[in-house]
Amino acid sequence: MSESVEVGRRIRLPNGAGRPIQVFINGAEQDEGSDFSIHNDLIVFSRPLVKEKVSRSRWLAMSLGLFGSYGKNETVDVHFMRGGKMQVISDAEILSD
Repeated sequence: MSESVEVGRRIRLPNGAGRPIQVFINGAEQDEGSDFSIHNDLIVFSRPLVKEKVSRSRWLAMSLGLFGSYGKNETVDVHFMRGGKMQVISDAEILSD
């Protein structure tokens, strides 16, 4: 069985990351100020982010195509400028609180 768990509220920006910074959760753009804030090299979200925790037996069943996964699993993508070029972090690592 799978369950969704809160994993944290922070993502670390890479060295040299600059504005503009755009943040997306599951493809939906987030608003700076209401959904997240930037503190030094951290993006801090106003709510906990959630990842799906999948047991080994459920993972095996999914890989065999027996059934899918239906838990909440948030992925965060970050777009930022560095060295004059727009760069992207896909499925950024969420830091625990």
